[in-house]
Amino acid sequence: MKRLVFSLLAGLFSIALTAQNNPEAYSFTPFKMLTATPVKDQQQTGTCWAFSSASFLESELIRTGKGQVNLSEMYIVRHVYRQKCENYVRRQGQTRFSEGGLAHDLINAAREYGVVPEEVYPGRKDSSKPFNHGPLEKSLKNLCDKLIDEGKAGTLKANWTADIDKALDAEFGPVPTQFSVGGTQFTPLSYLEFLGLNLDDYVTITSFTHHPYYKPFVLEIPDNFAHGSFYNLPLNELMRSLTFSLQTGYTVTWDADVSNEGFSAQNGLAIVPQKDWSAKSTAEQNATFKYWEPEKDVNQEYRQQMFDRQITQDDHLMHVVGILDEVHSGVYYVVKNSWGEISDLKGYVYVSEDYMRLNTISFTVNKNALPPDVRKRLGFEPGEVKIEKQMGPGAIPPKTDPADMQPAGRVRTNPAAGRTPTTAPTAPKKVSKKE
Repeated sequence: MKRLVFSLLAGLFSIALTAQNNPEAYSFTPFKMLTATPVKDQQQTGTCWAFSSASFLESELIRTGKGQVNLSEMYIVRHVYRQKCENYVRRQGQTRFSEGGLAHDLINAAREYGVVPEEVYPGRKDSSKPFNHGPLEKSLKNLCDKLIDEGKAGTLKANWTADIDKALDAEFGPVPTQFSVGGTQFTPLSYLEFLGLNLDDYVTITSFTHHPYYKPFVLEIPDNFAHGSFYNLPLNELMRSLTFSLQTGYTVTWDADVSNEGFSAQNGLAIVPQKDWSAKSTAEQNATFKYWEPEKDVNQEYRQQMFDRQITQDDHLMHVVGILDEVHSGVYYVVKNSWGEISDLKGYVYVSEDYMRLNTISFTVNKNALPPDVRKRLGFEPGEVKIEKQMGPGAIPPKTDPADMQPAGRVRTNPAAGRTPTTAPTAPKKVSKKE
């Protein structure tokens, strides 16, 4: 018996050595791919929230039969900058002022101001020059600080917001009040009505333990200047909702942390390597993103700790448009970025399930695309659903496997190889990235 055990251990050790000496490349098979509009480049701006959310609405228009529509991100950005300025002045500077934002900012602005095509409002005077909102952010803040001082001194004029509009018009151009599409005259609001988008259908879901599950709450992240509400789900249900939405034909806006060694837009891959970056040799670091390696299992406790330690933060929004099956480890998600057509994937990134579980701040989804039981638990439709006892803080929720979604007879080459639970999290090093 001892000899048999020794032989088995020796065999496993031999397999491990073979895997190390003969690394295998990632191998992806499309499972579900949804239609998206062409990749854009936000350039030197922090407006990923507008690009990702506009792309999301464009896919919604494709899904509902309106065809490909190229929405103007800068029309929305211009209105949201004005909202931020007014909010900053009225709060006497005691709030965040930056280029960043969230998906609900675009949805809220579209609800109030409508939408326009890109060709109607490109949002820059010289199309030969790249977008660059750094100087604009600085000048707007200086203007708002001046308005605050005038307010405290009792000298603020009644139409003080006109100064903000003047500064925004100088950067973006005056907003259109009427325009023509296909020979029909529209206002921004009538164009939104024509497109048939019901903006009340869109909700934002997340998963954190410091608020009750199945209830809305205001998530404490800096870019939530509008104090938008997020619906809280257990992590496994959050991931199930993402997969269910994509399977049923609905894309998703993704707010995430990408400032870590596991995200590489240049290589088109996002992973959570089981081996920490600092523990890797130079050769292993160079091989990251080139050859498959096992990942950490991410549970609810680990996710919460990384958020509370301010390691997992919201610094980029993108658009999730598909599901892949990776031969070694299962589900990956196809993500459309807004940094131009970089990498061999032309601006797309393949994101592992573990990366999603750890680094997701939130998803913005069409509430009709959520699983029926989740819709009932969140109160979006009538009916009661028994809420099962949640797993303990150290438990590993079950993972998604494309094999569960495909015809019988499919065999995984190396199912869940090398996975180990993450119960004692090691903080990954933060890496500064373009938003």
